[in-house]
Amino acid sequence: MPAEPSTDAPRHDALAGVDALDAPVHPHPRRAAVGWAASWPKLAAAGIALGAWQLVVATHWRPPSVFPGPGPVLRALGGELRTGTFWTAVTTTMRRAGEGYLVAIGSGLLLGVAVSRVRSVRAALGALITGLQTMPSIAWLPFAVLAFSASERAILFVVVLGAAPAIANGVLAGVDYVPAVLIRCGRSLGARGWTLYRHVILPAALPAIVAGLKQGWAFAWRSLMAAELLVGIAHRPSLGGALELARDHHDATALLSSMLVIGALGVLVDAVFATANGVVRRMWGTSTD
Repeated sequence: MPAEPSTDAPRHDALAGVDALDAPVHPHPRRAAVGWAASWPKLAAAGIALGAWQLVVATHWRPPSVFPGPGPVLRALGGELRTGTFWTAVTTTMRRAGEGYLVAIGSGLLLGVAVSRVRSVRAALGALITGLQTMPSIAWLPFAVLAFSASERAILFVVVLGAAPAIANGVLAGVDYVPAVLIRCGRSLGARGWTLYRHVILPAALPAIVAGLKQGWAFAWRSLMAAELLVGIAHRPSLGGALELARDHHDATALLSSMLVIGALGVLVDAVFATANGVVRRMWGTSTD
């Protein structure tokens, strides 16, 4: 007669354990529902902004030639979307932003790690990094043009100087707030020097580093727009150049349509950082989703 299986054998299903009794059971949401939940707040905000814009226009605060309503601006934007010059300008601007931001990431992370590891370097360069971050990027433009003339290198220089200090400060802030007990535990397990930084300190500082990367992008985007407004390169259309051209021709409709595109691109990039932030929060167990 075969022996009956023991009832004392441990359960291996996902609900085993006393802790699972308090775990809420959520049905797996559909992708369409998840996408709508993430999209409708942005769509509602856009609708509110357009409504407020139309209300301001209805007050005749400025004549339509200076402050047109959303209807003419959106129609002008629709026409621009069908032109090759518009997409060339978007491609040029995003390429500059991507190149400058990647260089800023590399230099900012290296600078932040180097300064955070050596106390004497931190005392010497910590205030300098903060000073560079608070310095308006437009103040670097005259020097950039003097050093590199009106070229792509001048724009890259301004973008990197605008973004790298913010990223370095994000690393410094993350390292400063790593719990001391984690460092002691890492050292008790034999981690020293770079091994301690790689496996303990930098992973613990990751949320602040991601916040610094997001802030660095904001500085890079603002620096790029300022550089493109003032550093015009012949035969290379850009979004900043479109703003300057519309202003020179007193074309408020084209000016506002370019501003809408710049804002929309900023929102799209922010969505990428929001996704990365959600991944980090799930890794740290701080997300309730």
